[in-house]
Amino acid sequence: AWSKSLKQRWNTKPAYVVGKATASLVEEIGLSPQGEKSGNAEKLAEYICSREKPNSSALLFPCGALKREVLPTVLREKGIPLEGLTVYQTAQHTDLQESLSSYFSQQGIPASVVFFSPSGVKFCLQHIQKLPGDFINNIKFAAIGPTTAEAMEAAGIPVSCTAESPTPQDLAAGIQKALHVQNC
Repeated sequence: AWSKSLKQRWNTKPAYVVGKATASLVEEIGLSPQGEKSGNAEKLAEYICSREKPNSSALLFPCGALKREVLPTVLREKGIPLEGLTVYQTAQHTDLQESLSSYFSQQGIPASVVFFSPSGVKFCLQHIQKLPGDFINNIKFAAIGPTTAEAMEAAGIPVSCTAESPTPQDLAAGIQKALHVQNC
């Protein structure tokens, strides 16, 4: 049904995405993503508002249970209807503490730790802080984007760098600069 008719019908509608990873998945199913260079909800909301008219048909917003309210709030304020649908639940990996302990005992203290989401900060940080030794000040903490950096700051973790855009290249450049500046 998807190949015969649904894909064609869905392609008459915009498929807004926040980044390249999601854009790739949208392309895999045969849709044409828009907004992939946004990088965060604030910029995606601006992008959508520049293309959608107030009081148009509602946009479908498949999201996680831990979503922020930035996109829904901005669109609502601009009169653009949005229908949210929770499609996944974020959960902590059952072996997280064991995996972190094992890594630190076998590999030693890493030069940097990267967080890719506020939920990653929430789930991992508590376990990192439980590890023996005073090493937190020796690690450069990096964030994939500004939302994750805000979560890190709120948790009291110094942010050594935030990727300019949420790409592996920009993240690597930020980490390299943070490590080089600190002579690590």
